[in-house]
Order: sequence, then structure tokens, then C-alpha cells
Amino acid sequence: MLHLDLPTAAELIDLAMARTDLAVSLFLPTTPASLETDADRILLKKLTKEAVVRAQAAGADLYRIAALAEALDDLIDDDAFWRYQAHGLAIYATADNLRTFRLPHTLAPLIAVSERFHLRPLLRSVTFCNACYVLALADGGVRLIEVAADLPAGEVKVIGMPKALASSLGEAGGVDRSPSGRPVGAEGEKVLLRHYARQVDAALRGLLAGSDIPLVLASGAAMGAIYRSVNTYPHLAAQGIPGSPEWQTEAELASAARGVLDGLYREQLAKWTALYRQRATEGRATTDLAQAARAATGGAVQSLLVDLDRTVHGTVGETDGAVTLTDGPDADRCEVIEETARRVLLSGGQVWSVPPADLPGTEPLAAILRYAI
Repeated sequence: MLHLDLPTAAELIDLAMARTDLAVSLFLPTTPASLETDADRILLKKLTKEAVVRAQAAGADLYRIAALAEALDDLIDDDAFWRYQAHGLAIYATADNLRTFRLPHTLAPLIAVSERFHLRPLLRSVTFCNACYVLALADGGVRLIEVAADLPAGEVKVIGMPKALASSLGEAGGVDRSPSGRPVGAEGEKVLLRHYARQVDAALRGLLAGSDIPLVLASGAAMGAIYRSVNTYPHLAAQGIPGSPEWQTEAELASAARGVLDGLYREQLAKWTALYRQRATEGRATTDLAQAARAATGGAVQSLLVDLDRTVHGTVGETDGAVTLTDGPDADRCEVIEETARRVLLSGGQVWSVPPADLPGTEPLAAILRYAI
């Protein structure tokens, strides 16, 4: 099972606002297999040593460096923490605080030592989650299947989940009428199915509470419609997997669910692109890096798409947003796209990190503006 803690909008803004004498951002791939985490810990130890060297070279206070290194060493030694992982781990550490985010996609090892945190690897997880749950629901049984990006799908045991329609009825299965007086025999099939669906929904609440991972429903038409009428999870995908799931394997359900996830992403991207084109005719959209940086500095960017791989070395003026390009990175300082994205987040805008093919042009970003500038 993947154990995720994706950043909320408030957490992203908090990270974007952070500015301190020593901010270390570490990213590494991890494995959900709890018995195979030794390599992950060894990698983090290596990244920690390199971060310490960089901090010392930057002239950071030695006592602050020691406090930060101690917190990272404590994390490396925390057996309980490493028992529950996903595919990627983002660590944001200062001498006073350490925050971790377990992510559904694999991250390349990366170190950034600066006065601010490095956010772009984290933005990818906010843009599109390659993980979901499949609720395989039928009269004869119900399963919750966890679907990850590059692991075999697996069933998740849910406390309180009914085994099937018959087991959910209890004493009601042997009576002819419900307490409200409505028929519950052959004539009242919908009453029984709704009772069953409510029990399934109630069992899922404890597992899904606070999560925003998509839930994909695999069910026949009648059962699916009834479940949707009682569902309380806000991230149930509108598109489901049709047909009874009783005879579908976990791999087959996972394959169908990935198609649903791709559809969700494409739908969101299509809506964004249509709005971008409309705003472009009104002078409220741009792919010009310098213009986007100035607009972000003034709080004028409503939504920003950035190339998840491309880097533009340089700085962005604190007050005027003027872009100054350089030939290479400057002592781990945030580069232009990163800084532009940070300012959009701080002004309440939305930032997506996407493949270059999904940008409306060849530039490394595209912005929809709140007003023409």
C-alpha cells in the first residue's frame, strides 16, 4: 500500500513563504516495500552529507548545520517512518524544523541548499497524481484496489467493509418491509442496494478522510448510480469502469483506472488551454518568461503552467520582477521558473508542472493573467 501525504494548497504556500538562513531541500526515490528500504536510507545519508558540505561552503552557522544534520540523521534512523513509504520522498529541513512528503511518483535524487525551499519537484504531485483507488462494487462482493504508477495493483483491506450485499442486510434481509414501511423484498431492491452502498461509503470514510486521491468506481449501471447517490467522498471520478467487476482481475481494473486518470488530466488540461486561448485574445495570457515574471511579482498571474524539466538560470527582481539571465546556477539559488512559480503561489494563483508537450507553445511556461498588463 502506498502511504502518501500530498501537500495541501496551504502547505505549498507555507513552503513558498519560508525564508531562512539555511533551507535544505532533499528529494529521493523510495520503495513502498517495507523490507527493502535500506538502500533508500543509505541514499538519504549520502544526500545529507552532501547538503552539509554545501551548507558549510556557503558559510552557514556551524551550530545550525549541526542541528539540521541531527534532524536528518534521526529521520534516517526512524524505523517506523521507513516502514510506510511511496515512490518518492521530499524533505524540507531547516535547523528548527523538518517536513516530509511521501509522493506517488519516482523522484530523481536532488539537493538544494539555499535561503528558500525548492518546490518544483513537489508541484508535479499536485498537478497530476498517478495513483488512485478502484472501488470494485457488485452485489456479490466489494473490493478496494490500490493503483500505483509502477507497482502491481493490490487489494486494500478496509475495516468495516461489508463482504457482499447479503452480509450487509443483517436482520433486514429476512423481513418484507423496512422500518419506513417501504417494501424490501423483490419489489424493494433499490432500498437494499442503497443500504449496502451506504455501508460501503461509511467503511471508506476512515481510510479516505483528508485524502484527495481519485476514487474510480467499477460497477454495473444500476449499482453504480445508487452508490453515486450516497457517496460522500468528494474525489469520486465522474467517469467509472463499466460492467460488473466481479470477474475482473486487479490488473485489469488497474489498467482501466489508468485510462480514467489520463482522461481526468486531459480534461483539466483541455479546459486550461481553452481558457488560455480565450484570455490571449484579451491580452491576458503570455508565454514570455520576462512578462510572466513581472506579472507574478505584481500578483497578476491567475494560473501558471511550467515545464517540469526545463531550467532557466538567473534571478528575478524582488520588486520589479525583472529577469536577469546567467550562464549557470548561482550557489543553489532558485532559478527563474522556480521563482516565478513561487510568486504565483504566494499571490493565490495556481501552478501546474507539466510535460513540455502540454504547454501551448515552445516556451518553458505559460500564464493566464487576472488582468491585462
